[in-house]
Amino acid sequence: MPAAEQALKPHRNLLRTIIHCATKEPVLTVLVVALVALQVFHPRPWESLPGLVDWQTVMTLAGLLILTKAVEYSGFLMWLAHRVVHHIRSQRALAYLLIALAAALSTLLTNDVALFVVVPLALSLNELTPLPLKRLVIFIAIAVNAGSILTPLGNPQNLFLWQTSGVSFGGFVLALAPLCLALMAMLYALATVSFKRTELDLSKDTEPHPVDRPLLGVAVVLFAAFVLLADSHRAGIGLIGVGIGFIFWRPRIVLKIDWLLLLIFVFMFIVLRSVAALPWVHNAVGELHLSTPLRAYAAGAVLSQFISNVPAAIMLAEFSKDWRALAFGVSVGGFGFAIGSLANLIAMRLSGQRGMWAQFHLFSIPFWVIGGAVGGWLLLHF
Repeated sequence: MPAAEQALKPHRNLLRTIIHCATKEPVLTVLVVALVALQVFHPRPWESLPGLVDWQTVMTLAGLLILTKAVEYSGFLMWLAHRVVHHIRSQRALAYLLIALAAALSTLLTNDVALFVVVPLALSLNELTPLPLKRLVIFIAIAVNAGSILTPLGNPQNLFLWQTSGVSFGGFVLALAPLCLALMAMLYALATVSFKRTELDLSKDTEPHPVDRPLLGVAVVLFAAFVLLADSHRAGIGLIGVGIGFIFWRPRIVLKIDWLLLLIFVFMFIVLRSVAALPWVHNAVGELHLSTPLRAYAAGAVLSQFISNVPAAIMLAEFSKDWRALAFGVSVGGFGFAIGSLANLIAMRLSGQRGMWAQFHLFSIPFWVIGGAVGGWLLLHF
C-alpha cells in the first residue's frame, strides 16, 4: 500500500466513525453541531452554559428512567400483557386492548417505556397469528402520545412544564384530563372503523414470563416516594436515594438506562435557550404575540411538526408562561408528522416493518388536524 494512502487510512476510519455516530444518533448530532455554530457566531462564556439547563427536570427524568427500567426488568409488564391478551377473540378487540394498555402504561412509565412493552408484545402475537401489524403499531404510537398527555410523568415535555410551572401533580392531571379523554375517544372511534372483527386464535401463547417480585415491590414503593419528592421539588434527594440504592443492589439497572436521552435533554436546554436569546429570534417570536392562550397553543402544535414537541416546549417556554396552553399545544403536536414526537420514530423503529412512513401519516396527519381543532376548543372552554 502506498505511503500516502496508508497515511490517509486513520482519517478515513475517523470519518466513517463520525458518519456512523451521526446517522445512529441524529438528534444529538444536530444539537452538537448547533451548539458549535452558536459558539462560533454568537459566543457566550462556556462556564455559563450549565446555567441554561433546568437541572430539576433532568434529575426528575433521571430518577424516573431508573425506576421505569426497574419495573421493566422485573418482567411484570410483559407477564401482565400476555395474560390479558388470552381473553381476546378478534382483531378489533386486540386493537382496543393494545391501545388501552399503551395509553395506561404511558401515563406512569413514560411513552417510550410503554412502546418497549406493547410493540414487542404485538410482534410476538403476530408470530402466533397473522395481524395487521403496521396498523397496530401506528395505533400504539398514537395511543402512547394521547395517553401520556394525562400526567407529568407521561412524557419529557410534560415533565419539563410540570417542573417549571410549580403546579401540583393533581393540578396538572386535572388540567390535561379533558384533552387526554377527547383524544382517546377519537382514537377509539378511529380504531372501530380501522380494524375488523376477524377472529383470532391466541391459544398458542403459552410461553412463561417470570416476574422478579422483590424488584417489582421495591420499584413500586420507590416510584411512589420519588413522585412525592418530585412534586415537592426535591427530585435531587430522590435521585440520590434511588441511584445509590440500585447501584449497590442491582447495578445493571442504572447502567442500562437511556443515558443518551439525558445528554440530549441537557443539550436541548443549552441550544434552544441560546437560540431563543438571539435578538432576531426573540423579535420574530415576539411578533407572534404568544401572550394569548390560543396563540401559544397554536405555536406549540405547529412548531412541534418541525422540531419535535420536547424542544418546542423548551423553546416556547421562554416566550410564554401559560404552561397549560403550551402543554395542550405540544401534546397535539406529537401527532401529524412523525418527527412531532420521538415516540413515533421509536415505534416505527421497533416494528422493523417497511413502508411504515406513508401509512403512519395517512392516520396521523388527519388525527393532528382534527385533534388540533378539538384541543383549541377545549383550551378555551374548560
